[in-house]
Amino acid sequence: MKELNKQRTASGAVAASEDGIPVFKYKRWQLKKQALPEVVEAYKAVGAELNVLPFCSQFIPMEVINFPKNKSIIYHPSLLPRHRGASAINWTLMQGDKTGGFSIFWADDGLDTGPLLLTRKCFVDPNDTVDTIYNRFLFPEGVKAMGEAVRLISEGRAPVIKQPEEGATYDPMLKKDKVQKVTMFGSRLWNRMEPRGNKVDIAGCSKQAIVHKYGMVIFGNDGKMVNVSQLQFENGKMIQASKYGKEDTSQAKIEFTPEEEAMIKTLKGVWGGILNVDVDESTDFFKCGAGSMDVVRLVEEVKEKCNGISLQNEDVYMNTGFEDFVNCVIRRGRGIEDKEEFTYDAVKMHVNNMDITFPHQCFIDNEFVDSSDARVFDTINPSDESVICKVSRGTPEDVNRAVEAAKVAFEEGEWGRMNARDRGTLMFKLADLMDENKEELATIESIDSGAVYTLALKTHVGMSIDTFRYFAGWCDKIQGTTIPINHARPSRNLTYTKKEPIGVCGIVVPWNYPLMMLAWKMAACLAAGNTVVLKPAQVTPLTALKFAELVVKAGFPPGVINILPGPGSSIGQAMSEHPDIRKLGFTGSTPIGKTIMESCAKVNLKKVSLELGGKSPLIIFNDCDLDKAVRMLAEIKKMKIGSPLDRSVDHGPQNHRAHLEKLLEYCEIGVKEGATLVYGGKQVDRPGLFMEPTVFTDVEDHMMIAQEESFGPVMIISKFQDGDIESVIQRANATEYGLASGVFSKDINKAMYVADQIQAGTVFVNTYNKTDVAQPFGGFKQSGFGKDLGEEALHEYLKIKSVTVEYGV
Repeated sequence: MKELNKQRTASGAVAASEDGIPVFKYKRWQLKKQALPEVVEAYKAVGAELNVLPFCSQFIPMEVINFPKNKSIIYHPSLLPRHRGASAINWTLMQGDKTGGFSIFWADDGLDTGPLLLTRKCFVDPNDTVDTIYNRFLFPEGVKAMGEAVRLISEGRAPVIKQPEEGATYDPMLKKDKVQKVTMFGSRLWNRMEPRGNKVDIAGCSKQAIVHKYGMVIFGNDGKMVNVSQLQFENGKMIQASKYGKEDTSQAKIEFTPEEEAMIKTLKGVWGGILNVDVDESTDFFKCGAGSMDVVRLVEEVKEKCNGISLQNEDVYMNTGFEDFVNCVIRRGRGIEDKEEFTYDAVKMHVNNMDITFPHQCFIDNEFVDSSDARVFDTINPSDESVICKVSRGTPEDVNRAVEAAKVAFEEGEWGRMNARDRGTLMFKLADLMDENKEELATIESIDSGAVYTLALKTHVGMSIDTFRYFAGWCDKIQGTTIPINHARPSRNLTYTKKEPIGVCGIVVPWNYPLMMLAWKMAACLAAGNTVVLKPAQVTPLTALKFAELVVKAGFPPGVINILPGPGSSIGQAMSEHPDIRKLGFTGSTPIGKTIMESCAKVNLKKVSLELGGKSPLIIFNDCDLDKAVRMLAEIKKMKIGSPLDRSVDHGPQNHRAHLEKLLEYCEIGVKEGATLVYGGKQVDRPGLFMEPTVFTDVEDHMMIAQEESFGPVMIISKFQDGDIESVIQRANATEYGLASGVFSKDINKAMYVADQIQAGTVFVNTYNKTDVAQPFGGFKQSGFGKDLGEEALHEYLKIKSVTVEYGV
């Protein structure tokens, strides 16, 4: 600020001189409180009628103040009488004043005690700095007010209002020897949860400060937190506050090439040209008098003279000494950034003839961290029920922290300001990374969920990649419409709609197809511009966490994607009840879906989409290839059951023991109800959670196995009278579910009629389970509502705003 004012004063003097106005430059007006006669005489020779001064009356003798016939008026950056004295703007901010502003007053022989002419007020934001409040209000409004003050004086209407003594203060000058040895810059109130990080002692603070990824949080005596972004030491060295106490690798000694030695000579010349001093390694840019405009000049000259090396202004402020600055320029020239390397506590395994690594902690704000209570759970390999690793068990507190990060990313961060096409670029990059790591992702999916590796590679992972690429292409194609409404004559109206992101969204996915279910929901959510907190199934968290690693590598800003493994009863419930989550997408059972919907309605009426249970009818008419259908039943006996990593295996294990036991109970009930167990119905005699593929015939509609979903390798077969189309349609619809269905017939008219009448969100005709990322998927009735995939999925994560503009003709 001081440098900026110096430049403005200098430019004003030049302009005045060019206009023929006398300009004088003296070091001082007075010495030991005695006016210098030669200076006073030179001033009087100008014949000024009014002195207009910028908060500096204490440096000017009263002989000058009182000489003009209209005396002197002074601009002061506070609402006098509060904050009389120096550093007025600083004290307004440090005292936490909610109202600030400026005064224009008549000078007297006191310290800012003269009568008031006018004042102007403004609101002071808790995060205001000297620069923001000066640029927003004090400078532009001050110029206007000073003009008004001069006009009032010229018209003889300028008031003279005695300053009240009540509320008067005399704030001291902020002198360097009165502040701490470490100076802090870039302070803002920290209104978030107390960050995680390393604690450091600071004398006078109510508790230890915390060094974290965004700076250093300091606690005031009132319990409030302030975050600072930079620290400056007594020697002038500045560092990022987030690096306090850590090794500064950016200052490691560099061996220079001959070309870089030549560049250093160029840099020395640039510094010398700006500073007008002989530059050596110990020269400090700012201690030699450089200001903010010199920083801009330095950055531009480096770019021009050093092979296009691009610096940020912050690089200069962080490297004020010439030696440090040289290191910074050389590192930028070599493509080395000073960002900390992304690391995490990885689980490492050799499996499926490859080395794999994956995270096992909660993923919040682009960091892998332990849960708030440090509790963990075992994730099990269903092939042999061995423990793969211990995974952090998220808590409701972790939900709060993740939602907070997602909200900041949406409302204040880079993601919320990002162009739609740039979002798409990030999503394409993430899809490419998934593609590059597809074998590792498929292997992790196999050992954690029991999916056959070849199926995981093609479908679980392959379709996930396709989904992200599909929705990445949608990012810059989300647009509204114009609507021809009736005009308000004689004026006209324009009405248009905007499709906007909802904000922070919660996603809860099941244990079957864990990565694919993540992709189905998250890709649409991100394409729409939202941020997300996702809870994978507790029994299959690993591919979601590996995906999170790729999110960071793709360059997604912090907070955009957060992933919390753990139980639905705590994490899922906390997400349903969180007031800052505005949309929740869920795939799972119908009973849990009802609970989620109820919680969402009670708290903040958040938008909900539910993909729930199903009992999908497949109607096979006798005019299709019955021999093929019978052969398929025969092939079940030949299916190879075994390790999902074995490429020749057809069927792997069930995901977890509770589910296996539920399937066995399901089969027992079917037998008791009178259905014919043709094959299977029992656990395979080998270690692991393997179940034989199972077929029931003679199943009647009233039986439990005809009504309820098994969610396992169980096929039930019921007969219907040939030609009785209406009856079979009625039977197929006699369930509370409506997720998927299918019909096989060579008679296309009959098949299409059935497709029209079936009450299900998806109908397959002469095929089954043929899905595509462009095709919406979702159910009717108690199978839920809302769609995944296709353009329809975007609507689940958007809100529509209607705007009407009236204009004349």
